[in-house]
Amino acid sequence: MDPGTEAATASPGDELLRPAASAQIMFRFAREHGLTEAACLRGTDLQPDLLFDPDTEISTTQELAIIRNLVHGLRDQPFCGLDVGLRYRLSTYGIWGYALLSSSTFRSAARLAVRYLDLSYALARYRLESSGGNLRIVLDDSTIPEDLRQFLVERDFAAWAAAAWELRPGGFHTLEAQFRFPQPSYARRLEKLCGVKPVYGARRNAILLAARDLDAPLPQADPQMARMCEEQCRQLLARRRMRSGYAGRVRNRLLRSPATMPSIEELAEEMHMGSRTLRRHLRSEGVSYRGLVDEVRQTLAEELLSSTQMKLAEVAERLGYTEPSAFVAAFRRWKRMSPGEFRKNPDARPH
Repeated sequence: MDPGTEAATASPGDELLRPAASAQIMFRFAREHGLTEAACLRGTDLQPDLLFDPDTEISTTQELAIIRNLVHGLRDQPFCGLDVGLRYRLSTYGIWGYALLSSSTFRSAARLAVRYLDLSYALARYRLESSGGNLRIVLDDSTIPEDLRQFLVERDFAAWAAAAWELRPGGFHTLEAQFRFPQPSYARRLEKLCGVKPVYGARRNAILLAARDLDAPLPQADPQMARMCEEQCRQLLARRRMRSGYAGRVRNRLLRSPATMPSIEELAEEMHMGSRTLRRHLRSEGVSYRGLVDEVRQTLAEELLSSTQMKLAEVAERLGYTEPSAFVAAFRRWKRMSPGEFRKNPDARPH
């Protein structure tokens, strides 16, 4: 990669679980424009109450299903990508948004944004390129399903434009803008957002920002807060990645029914693959099925022992052990102490 280029490394196919805030914005927009709840959530296995639960995290597949329902259900509003994108605020993104807001300059904010892009709700991949001191932001839509590309490029571009205005009222001076899709009927709206007349049918989606704005102090710059927010971004992204991929999908499935955990053959069949294929995927992520079963059981055992008064036999049964003695032996292997000793030792409990 060119030394003057920075890029986000993940892709929508990585199935990184993330909060449902972006899906909520699109759900509300679709409902306001006439789609039913069932039409909005078709193919997601989600219900509105679950979607709006603050603890709910959804996969890329579920989010893409909501987006596809919106795009295909509102064909008479081809500009809805821009309208949806303008509803995003920096506060929508949580700590990632606050990290940008407290950055010292737009250049540093852009670098941080790309570094922790998976904490945003972008589905296009972003790349930063230096160009004579100017900064080109490239939106790579190659990993996005073709029928959703234009909507998502417009949505993500409009969301970035809204963020830029929050970072500095008045925005930033644009030198060039280009999009891969043909010129739409609402090109004037895109021109207003860009600040220049875009080129359509280009080989990539990109916007070039003038150097004169990039290194000027931002109004809400706070170096100490920026450092703290970036550290929280680093930790949060690490935790989310631990729950992603095939290992994350297996963990989530095991947590749903710890008393009757499926065999790897049964789980592989649920995931529409062979058990050898699933083992290979897990091995590539540095885990094993047996290790994930132990991890889930240990986590739940610690939680049940520290937060309930359940008897050992009840805990053992809840975790799928036929005999309490088998549970006690497993717990000793995990924690080097008995469940009873664990209960009497606050320092050993999860925090």
